[in-house]
Amino acid sequence: MIKSYKDLEVYQSAYQLAIVVHQTTQEYPDYERYEMGSQLRRAATSIPMNIGEGYGKKKSDKEFKRFLLMALGSCNEVQVLLDMSKDLRYIDERKYTELTREYDLLGRRLNVMIGKWLTKPDPEV
Repeated sequence: MIKSYKDLEVYQSAYQLAIVVHQTTQEYPDYERYEMGSQLRRAATSIPMNIGEGYGKKKSDKEFKRFLLMALGSCNEVQVLLDMSKDLRYIDERKYTELTREYDLLGRRLNVMIGKWLTKPDPEV
């Protein structure tokens, strides 16, 4: 039974991935830790934050969908930053493959969740 946003599997995955991303960016060169690393951390943490905030507004389907869409946008942003990190050799191929696979799965799960909410009609105001 879902009692809070913390019970959502998509939230749990997003939260754990944000922790891994934060730890990974600590290994970036000093000058990038505060540039690209900071942007990557913000994008990664934005995903569970938007899920949590949106869940708090779940009585409004429209608001919850909006926050899920923002989470999906941040998921895409993370993937772009991971591509750049790999190409700039800030992360190795193994870590890149692991993270992009996980963020691809997270994006698909967010899409499914958005699709389920999009099929619910918005209540008349």
